[in-house]
Amino acid sequence: MGTSSNKGKYLAREAILELLTNDETAKVARAESEPLVEGDEYIDLSNIAGGVHQVHAGATTPERSVLPRSAVSDKTWARIITRIG
Repeated sequence: MGTSSNKGKYLAREAILELLTNDETAKVARAESEPLVEGDEYIDLSNIAGGVHQVHAGATTPERSVLPRSAVSDKTWARIITRIG
């Protein structure tokens, strides 16, 4: 059985993913199998409270559960940023 913290993380992740169009959801799914490029902005969907991150050379980035800014429109990204505060 999951903890309430895990349930909250799942609900937050789902709330973010609901903001995406079908095309954006497909792009995010494909992006999870590709490495992020230096300078890319992304949200770690397993730690949404951590906010927006940027890829830097030599830094470790999550390999899964990421939502790269490049996978969504500017309008959707703005809604996501508003949602996560």
